[in-house]
Amino acid sequence: MMTSKEPAIRERMDELRETLNHHAYQYYVLDKPEISDQEYDILYRELETLEQAHPELIADDSPTQRVGDTIASGFNKIEHSQPMYSLGNVFNAEEVRAFVERVEKQLAEPVEFLCECKIDGLAISLSYQDGKFIRGATRGDGTVGEDITTNLRTIKSIPLKLKEPLTVDVRGEAYIPKGVFAQINEARDANGEVPLANPRNAAAGGLRQLDPKETAKRQLSVFMYGAVYTDVFHPESQAELFESLKVLGFRTNSLRKVCRTADEILAFIAEVESQRQELPYEIDGVVIKVNNVRQQNQLGYTVKAPRWATAYKFQAEIAETIVNEVEWTVGRTGVVTPTALMDPVALAGTVVQRATLHNVDFIESLDVRLGDKVHIHKAGDIIPEIIYVDLDERPESSEPLTIPKHCPVCDSELVRLNEEVAIRCINPLCPAQKVALISHFTSRNAMNIVGIGEKVVKKLLEYHLVSDIADLYQLQIEDFLQLPNTKEKSATNYYEAIQSSKDRSLERLLFGLGIRHVGAKAARLIAQHFETIEAIMTATPEEIETIEGVGPMISQSIVNYFDEEDTQILIQRLQEAGVNTRYLGIKPAEIAEKDSFWVDKTVVLTGTMEKYTRAEAKNILEDKGATVTSSVSKNTDLLIAGEAAGSKLTKAQNLGIEIFNEAQFLEQI
Repeated sequence: MMTSKEPAIRERMDELRETLNHHAYQYYVLDKPEISDQEYDILYRELETLEQAHPELIADDSPTQRVGDTIASGFNKIEHSQPMYSLGNVFNAEEVRAFVERVEKQLAEPVEFLCECKIDGLAISLSYQDGKFIRGATRGDGTVGEDITTNLRTIKSIPLKLKEPLTVDVRGEAYIPKGVFAQINEARDANGEVPLANPRNAAAGGLRQLDPKETAKRQLSVFMYGAVYTDVFHPESQAELFESLKVLGFRTNSLRKVCRTADEILAFIAEVESQRQELPYEIDGVVIKVNNVRQQNQLGYTVKAPRWATAYKFQAEIAETIVNEVEWTVGRTGVVTPTALMDPVALAGTVVQRATLHNVDFIESLDVRLGDKVHIHKAGDIIPEIIYVDLDERPESSEPLTIPKHCPVCDSELVRLNEEVAIRCINPLCPAQKVALISHFTSRNAMNIVGIGEKVVKKLLEYHLVSDIADLYQLQIEDFLQLPNTKEKSATNYYEAIQSSKDRSLERLLFGLGIRHVGAKAARLIAQHFETIEAIMTATPEEIETIEGVGPMISQSIVNYFDEEDTQILIQRLQEAGVNTRYLGIKPAEIAEKDSFWVDKTVVLTGTMEKYTRAEAKNILEDKGATVTSSVSKNTDLLIAGEAAGSKLTKAQNLGIEIFNEAQFLEQI
């Protein structure tokens, strides 16, 4: 007999199913999430609770009844040899304790738990036959995945041949390091492309590229954590499985621990969460698994997940604030980018007043307006971004944002090129583009002209002392003295900083020119290969594309740039001013492909070195197989300390981390 409340409950369950299935499609198929993981989890838990109370109302299309989610089209399908189950979730200490108690009660014997980081990437399955990699797939719906073998072969951390001739299926997570993610979005912003929402989306999108060269550009990595057991491969515990995978040549995450009680598990979770911001990869929780495989088999599976494992999900830090204004700024390539100016609010350790709105399409999809109460988070734990507009709190007088039709600086008409999402000022004389381009040229990763930042560049342009980057090298001390509040000492420092930049290596000049699509890494690869600016200027697209990691978009952009007569005149003026145009770094042939001392070491650089800049030292270390991070943590293997090393050195000493001075570093390399 139907109760009076049942129609309302049925209606709410229908609404939740429809909403969750929509967001699952946006997240898993289109890689364009519209809500945060935390908001999705809240809705999912509500539906799950209602279904437990009213099992007669459970529908076949409920997300709780699925092993996975919809498969994207465009790839061949692969049926997994064993289902790739999802995990149940716990969100607080009480739920962790309840999971442990349930497992202990069911097994009625001592239990150990293996706790490991929950990597925020894309689940993958790798198949090996007689030790050779033959096939790779996405998780798909858990039973059938997508064949992405060719793309997976581009990931260097995936062994193509195992150290033993085993036939086995191995499971893990593909992800994009935080640093790579930041570089990708910087490039996409500069090129008028939609920035990727988070590293997970970047990994998923990279693995679903139809062109493997595009996948390779994402610089994906993997952590492997599971396998389908066979007669010849059957570790007795999860901890033993990790060691076995490592022996076979797989990359595994070392941040894991065997725990015996709920208190030990919660302590490990707290430890991991305290390190979360410093990790070079994104995590969204901790996975808790029964360690003993016999006990795992005894507990078994539900239709959706193993009973012997669960995932503790970190709470995503979200803050609420009010949008007061939208600022439109012009970049060095003419892209006009919107930024929301908001009431200041504390978020992930900093006070945030500005949040990226990316582009017009992003604004329209969220319908952001002045006066709106919005939810913000830090995309990739770095960039403040609006994720949700509270329409219930919207003022009645609210009106859609006015999208500019003219450049906010030079008033030229804005355009969209080749159907890109960015709006662009294409006036080559636009002062804002000049400010951005010259500031980019003087920036730390380019020519590193200390003291010549955006404020000084604006004044130099305003006083008609420069009109392009070559003019910087014509400036004299007396020219700087014309600027307001500039004394003899400052003017001398500016002049000397410019003069000292003449000796920079070619890759810094190439990056500093601001060529579209050419980031710092591509500039280094190209400079290493061609060695002189003349060789680059006369290279064909095909010759440039022979460099590993450099594709058609970059090569064509370089050729187009140097084909311009104005560019050729600019390079000639730079050379006449004495600016170096040769590669001065270590040639690839001079660097051992792998140095056993540095391979898999996590290294932090601090202070100033005499022989190399920090960027040059980082390149050398990475070429030798090390991972270079920006902050010191328990996972750091070595700190290299130059002159004037500060808090990082102190922290490394307190943690007992090995420390090299510059002389030791040079001797080792």
